[in-house]
Order: sequence, then C-alpha cells, then structure tokens
Amino acid sequence: MSAVAPDEFARAARFLAESADYRVLRRLRPVRRFHQADPGAPLRIGVVLDVETTGLDAQSDKIIELAIQRFRYDAAGHIVEVGQPRVWREDPGFPLDPRITALTGLTDAVLRDQAIDEAMALELLASADLVIAHNARFDRPFVDKRLPAAAGKAWACSMAELDWLALGFDGRALAHLVAQCGWFYEGHRAENDILALLTLLAHRLDDDSTILSHLLAASARDSFRVNAVDAPFEAKDRLKARAYRWNATLRFWTRDIAADEAEAESLWLRQEVYAGHGAAAFQPLTAIERYR
Repeated sequence: MSAVAPDEFARAARFLAESADYRVLRRLRPVRRFHQADPGAPLRIGVVLDVETTGLDAQSDKIIELAIQRFRYDAAGHIVEVGQPRVWREDPGFPLDPRITALTGLTDAVLRDQAIDEAMALELLASADLVIAHNARFDRPFVDKRLPAAAGKAWACSMAELDWLALGFDGRALAHLVAQCGWFYEGHRAENDILALLTLLAHRLDDDSTILSHLLAASARDSFRVNAVDAPFEAKDRLKARAYRWNATLRFWTRDIAADEAEAESLWLRQEVYAGHGAAAFQPLTAIERYR
C-alpha cells in the first residue's frame, strides 16, 4: 500500500470540515507569530509559563520541568512575535511518585543531575510585563519558591480570570479549550502546554477580539482578597459553597473577588457568617499580588 501524500490528508480534512457531522482537529505546530505587527504600535512583552512538579504542595514538592516562552503583543492583544521556548528539567533529589511518571512521562533517570538554568529563567521573567499561566494559583507558588528573585512580577491566569462561557466556550481545561479552537496536542509536558496556551491566547473570537485582549482587561481590573478571619466553625459549609478556600497555614477561609462585588460580599458575610459578630478583612489585589 503506497503512502498517502500530506496534501491528500489536508484535502480530506477540508472535506470533513464542510459537514456539520464532523469536527476536524489539527496538531499544534510551533509558530513565530500569530498576527501581523502594526508599524509604530507600542509593544509589550509577555511570558507564558508552565511547570510539572513532584506533587501539588508548593511547600514540600518541587519543580521537575519548567517551560517559559516569551512573546510580544500590542494593546489590542495581538501576538506579533513569538520567541523560542526554553525548557529545563530538574532533579528533585528524591524518587518520583510512579503516578507522576505516568502523568508526565518523566523518570528518575531522565531527571538525574538536571537543573534549571536560573540565570536564563530569571532573565526571561524579568523582561516580562506580564507572566501568564493557565493555572497561576498552582504555578506561581512553585516558581516564586524556586526563583525568589522573580517573585515580584505581575501574573495573570487564563483559567480563572476569564468567563469562558461568555466567550463561547464550555469548560476551563486547557486541552478542552484548545480543542474547541480546532487543535490538539499531547498534554502534561510543559513545552506542549505553553504552545497550547499561546495558541489559545491568540485565538480570534467572532467579534475579531483575541482571548489575550480579554485576559489583559481582566488582569487590569481591581480586585480584593477576602479573608474570613475567625469565621465560626458552623459557617464552613456556607463558605465552601461560596467558593472560599481554606488556608491551612493561616487558618482562615479566603476568596478573591472583583472590586464591584465587595459591597455585596461584605453584606453576605455579615448576614450569613458573622451574624453581626466580627467582620472579614478585604485586601486590595493587583496582578502582582494575585496567586501568591
């Protein structure tokens, strides 16, 4: 049987895509730009970042793979230049859980004696106006711990800060969102994940805006971290149902909200949690403080 020429596959994909009964997904490929630069338009620098780790606890677990890719974007959220991805592996100094190996494909042998190039990683992060991860609440604590000199950067989270339903998507998982844009890739490897995130950020919506433009707007909005200090124990189920998370270190419930939700949240806490005895603390947040 003779090999099928690539253009035959492309023709078949176009044919299937014309039917409402089929959806065609194409493999993600590295690119150098997604949009043409407007001459003279001021540009900013962004970084997409992803980590693979030995576990979920940033205090006790460690990064075993770090991927960083720098890009330039304009005020409209158009990605006009994409740099080379930088990927480092690091030996955590102890054997991997077999489940981590099954998830990432990384092994003790692959990681042995490997180390992150701190100088290069810090140079990339220092150059960025904004660091973007798809789960910044997970990634940032690991990065800040491993590279504390970069701890003061502004971060944005493409998973948490966007109303994906309003943007025409369902779900929030990166692979699922990218599939809805017509692409697929092999996940749980840091280099593949940052390519997927870049592609998602560059995606144009029906109104010709990009996902990145919406994330930039969301990141720039004022917000608060609400710390329900000394909340009574019997209110824990109500707090959990309202998306509060338990801070085991500081031992109180906490939640991040938009600035325009602060008045309503304060009223809810007074009525449903404190019953007139005590009050929560509202801490102003910017992109620099979020996800720490």
